[in-house]
Amino acid sequence: MEQPEDMASLSEFDSLAGSIPATKVEITVSCRNLLDKDMFSKSDPLCVMYTQGMENKQWREFGRTEVIDNTLNPDFVRKFIVDYFFEEKQNLRFDLYDVDSKSPDLSKHDFLGQAFCTLGEIVGSSGSRLEKPLTIGAFSLNSRTGKPMPAVSNGSGLWMESLRNTGLEASGGVPGKKCGTIILSAEELSNCRDVATMQFCANKLDKKDFFGKSDPFLVFYRSNEDGTFTICHKTEVMKNTLNPVWQTFSIPVRALCNGDYDRTIKVEVYDWDRDGSHDFIGEFTTSYRELARGQSQFNIYEVINPKKKMKKKKYVNSGTVTLLSFAVESECTFLDYIKGGTQINFTVAIDFTASNGNPSQSTSLHYMSPYQLNAYALALTAVGEIIQHYDSDKMFPALGFGAKLPPDGRVSHEFPLNGNQENPSCCGIDGILEAYHRSLRTVQLYGPTNFAPVVTHVARSAAAVQDGSQYSVLLIITDGVISDMAQTKEAIVNAAKLPMSIIIIGVGQAEFDAMVELDGDDVRISSRGKLAERDIVQFVPFRDYVDRTGNHVLSMARLARDVLAEIPDQLVSYMKAQGIRPRPPPAAPEPSPPQSPARTPPASPLHTHI
Repeated sequence: MEQPEDMASLSEFDSLAGSIPATKVEITVSCRNLLDKDMFSKSDPLCVMYTQGMENKQWREFGRTEVIDNTLNPDFVRKFIVDYFFEEKQNLRFDLYDVDSKSPDLSKHDFLGQAFCTLGEIVGSSGSRLEKPLTIGAFSLNSRTGKPMPAVSNGSGLWMESLRNTGLEASGGVPGKKCGTIILSAEELSNCRDVATMQFCANKLDKKDFFGKSDPFLVFYRSNEDGTFTICHKTEVMKNTLNPVWQTFSIPVRALCNGDYDRTIKVEVYDWDRDGSHDFIGEFTTSYRELARGQSQFNIYEVINPKKKMKKKKYVNSGTVTLLSFAVESECTFLDYIKGGTQINFTVAIDFTASNGNPSQSTSLHYMSPYQLNAYALALTAVGEIIQHYDSDKMFPALGFGAKLPPDGRVSHEFPLNGNQENPSCCGIDGILEAYHRSLRTVQLYGPTNFAPVVTHVARSAAAVQDGSQYSVLLIITDGVISDMAQTKEAIVNAAKLPMSIIIIGVGQAEFDAMVELDGDDVRISSRGKLAERDIVQFVPFRDYVDRTGNHVLSMARLARDVLAEIPDQLVSYMKAQGIRPRPPPAAPEPSPPQSPARTPPASPLHTHI
């Protein structure tokens, strides 16, 4: 046994955890048919992008493109690089100006128009290419320059925010006037998306166990800028051998070296001990560039124990480690599938059981107040506003369960909110809300609370198309304790092998212990001894997102973020399990004619976190 200094206590860790960059998206901006503000030439356009804070709803300037001289159809070279989160509504605003001088003060330039969208709208558009009309909308005149300036959103959809603090005075404007078109394209950056797959063996490692041979395993570390090391992978333990052959493993290149192919990778070799005080055998260093050579004389490493080397003059090594194989491929991401045309089919199922209370009374969870949305409508809107952009036709099936239906009073756990048995789809989120309110006036709340029928309903649709072109998401909003637990678990286990995910939002004050069981984060759900192939359920209680200050916008944004956060990984896990690769994105449109040279040279892309 070595000295205590040579021992390590290694806890379980996630090789994907740690500071790995979020998915980054590059936004390219072009415009067509801009307003011409110059007397003797065409406009000299500049685009300014703004992001909106989730909490205070204030717009913040993100960055600016270069200025392109004398054109109404600019194709800007400078990009905007943003972090992309599927689960968040990332509001963006693009303002266009005709630049009249070198001043950075936008109030000294002519305002050409603006457009609003979300990052999800761009990404979810066909080929991740979104065209929107530029409008003047409501604007103000700068009190110093007399030039029009945009009136910005206050977060409530009204473009009349006061600009008194900036020296702007209210003015009429030409609401809705069209000023050309803006074309926004999004592309996921491909750097550090590679996944390396490799296998190692060792020969003649030091014997550490008194009554047997060593139980060796490898620990990989990537080096940091400050000279420290961060653990990034650990192999399995090979019992009682000095010549182990470890299993093949895969690791993202960004986790192994953060994209720097020459960064030092340290590998330590340990003898496993049951009590966690693993014995240090030795170490060696390499780099991604060296490993990428594959099996060769360059990838046979001597395992060195520095203390032994200092103590023993005849010390050679503590064995060798050999790279047996190495391969690298690009990891497919959620955005690859979306850009390749995968559509997300959104279905909502609403609880119409009697435990919700009489809809005509203010204590009911279904009460339709003239002043604010109820919990069901808030939850539906929060999730639907984000997910709708990933479905091209914006037609969403909407179902109800647990009610007596006219005219015969039969109980149904799978009825269309729009009353159309042949086609339960509603047009947009507003269409679902309208059908929901109409159903409250025509059905009788009853019971029990059965989920299995609506899960099976969506599973039938998902089973019909399993080629990767469609992925279904079912949102269930409920107030009560589930009545058909066994049947629901069986339906979910069967659905786990299909292209679908399930979101459950619990409203009201009931105990939702059973819902936590369906959300298989800790223990994978099973039925009749059969484990679900994937975790496809995400549950959250609505009451955890009720903002006591009355800020529904912020609290609903948090709700949407938390319930949608797992969808990208669930979609990718299904595609990988089925061996489905993303389809190539649609062909790009014909390039525009060459434009005039930019007044200011392109600089490096702009980076930030939204």
